[in-house]
Amino acid sequence: MSSARKITLILSLLLSAGCHAAGTAPGKTLTAFASEQALSSYLQQLQARQAALLREQQKLQRATSQYAAQYAATAPISPSAPPAPPPAPMAAKAAPAPSAEAAESVTNVQTAGVDEGGIVKLHGKHLVMLRRGKLFTVQVGGNALQPVSSLDAYAPGSDPSGSWYDEMLVDGDTLVVIGYSYSRGGTEIGLFDISADGKLAYRATYHLRSNDYYSSRNYASRLIGSKLVFYSPLSLDLRSKDPFGGFPALRRWRPDAVPSDFKRIAPATRIYRTDEEAEAGAGLTLHTVTVCDLAQRDMRCEATAVMGPRGRVFHVSGQSVYVWTTRRGSDSGVFRIPLDGSAPSALKVAGAPVDQFSFLESNDGHLNVLLRAEGQGDAMWDGARGRGDMALLRVPLASFSDGRDSAPASSYRALPGGGGYGLQNRFVGAYLLYGNSGHAGRRKADQAWPRQPLYAVRWADADSVQSLALPHGVERIEALGNDAVVIGTQGKDLHFSSIRLGAQAAIATRYIRADAAQGESRSHGFFYKPQTASEGMIGLPILGADERPGLSRPAASVLYLRNSGLTLTELGALAARPGPAPDDGCRASCVDWYGNARPLFLQGRVFALLGYEVVEGALKDGQIREVRRISYAPTAR
Repeated sequence: MSSARKITLILSLLLSAGCHAAGTAPGKTLTAFASEQALSSYLQQLQARQAALLREQQKLQRATSQYAAQYAATAPISPSAPPAPPPAPMAAKAAPAPSAEAAESVTNVQTAGVDEGGIVKLHGKHLVMLRRGKLFTVQVGGNALQPVSSLDAYAPGSDPSGSWYDEMLVDGDTLVVIGYSYSRGGTEIGLFDISADGKLAYRATYHLRSNDYYSSRNYASRLIGSKLVFYSPLSLDLRSKDPFGGFPALRRWRPDAVPSDFKRIAPATRIYRTDEEAEAGAGLTLHTVTVCDLAQRDMRCEATAVMGPRGRVFHVSGQSVYVWTTRRGSDSGVFRIPLDGSAPSALKVAGAPVDQFSFLESNDGHLNVLLRAEGQGDAMWDGARGRGDMALLRVPLASFSDGRDSAPASSYRALPGGGGYGLQNRFVGAYLLYGNSGHAGRRKADQAWPRQPLYAVRWADADSVQSLALPHGVERIEALGNDAVVIGTQGKDLHFSSIRLGAQAAIATRYIRADAAQGESRSHGFFYKPQTASEGMIGLPILGADERPGLSRPAASVLYLRNSGLTLTELGALAARPGPAPDDGCRASCVDWYGNARPLFLQGRVFALLGYEVVEGALKDGQIREVRRISYAPTAR
């Protein structure tokens, strides 16, 4: 560990203090604004403070410029450099009930019962795919494999340029497409009807005011029962003549839609603040959780927002959304925003989580979070960055309050590991597992490979930490029932290490795929289909070792492994047809941000989604063999 970073983190933890309450409900909650007038007055005060700060900054900058000019005119010529003028302050930056089909889910989700937006879903006898701005259905029920229907993923007659359609969810016979429109005002929610025979029909489009939601690790949307859930950080422009123009709002799209059609969905009485004043010059963010009811044909949405510093790491449990924020310096806070619309609560904390996989709301009424000393949230590719010492925070849910209380120092346990670039972490059963890629996955075969540690922590007893030495990097951690598999490269080979998670964690076996690398880094690229408590099948997209994953490259192959008591054996792979991609006349969302390959296990059958192909395989003599394939690609118009 870096001694300087260790001291910084431990001091910040020891300065935290607070108390715990019984149960899981917070004893106190955040305070909402009493009225629109109270909210307006507060924003006017913030505007006045920001204006005063700006005048002071401009005054100091002018004085600095005058000093520099005078010095340049009078200073003698000398080989030595002149003393630097007083530095100007940095300019402030604006803060940027499970269905019957649950057993046949095709999405690798983090939390049971919380579905995540993805590029492929299941509706009855049909697979539904979202790709390159269009929706497609393929019949798989009744031993079929047949394209059925396709439709634009945006409103008829609308201009899709400047829009990205990334995620999809299915609730009953309602298909939801989530995208982001830079031209129309934020998150775009498209509703479509899907029939039992797989036919698609457009219903409506809504726009939800939000900042750009994209993250290379997290997903924008969740579905819990019939509740569609979004988290969005809204950066408020306090210099604007109308600061309410950045508040949570929704409109239904029509061809002649105008900005004034947006209607606020978070009144002042559902906007909360903590006891801390907004940081001067640091911007202000409305951390907003929006819940939309899909049980009604005309979608209705309500939002709850908390004012605070910027932050972009969030986790959705079955009951709440957790949002982690960080002020300048090392001060952080975590908000707990219930999905039932009740008042949020908060806790002062230290450090920053890696990503959404750093959270576990455990059944014993605690929040468990893996932290590192410094983090940048998970916007875009920031989840891979971060540094500093590691710790596990474990606090009772009842310790959340009105934001004045801090997690006590006893809630933190220092952990080994420096939290380097590309850190992976995952809670699996009773364990927290984490490790780094090693940042050397492409070494030459004759170069020595440093063994990489995989740390295993029993989260209910963080004093017990193990370090398991792996001969490969840690690029993916996934659950195999109550055990785990760790996937990463060594030189030009891809390794799968199964990890037994009993009273102690131990490396069980290793499978090596020569001359290969992961083809997908997102969590949904992996899928494990259990067949018994100790047996199941793994699917993962792969590339050749000399290939590079790319957002516009053709689909990879999907490799399948058998897990039998943590012994991993290869079953084979299903590969995309070689050759150039078809000309699909793409008009929107023409980059596969979320990948284009998925392993699929349905009704005892094995499939691979590979770009515009669905390939079916069958097990024969212990090997996966291709049975048939179809293309559902559209033709250019």
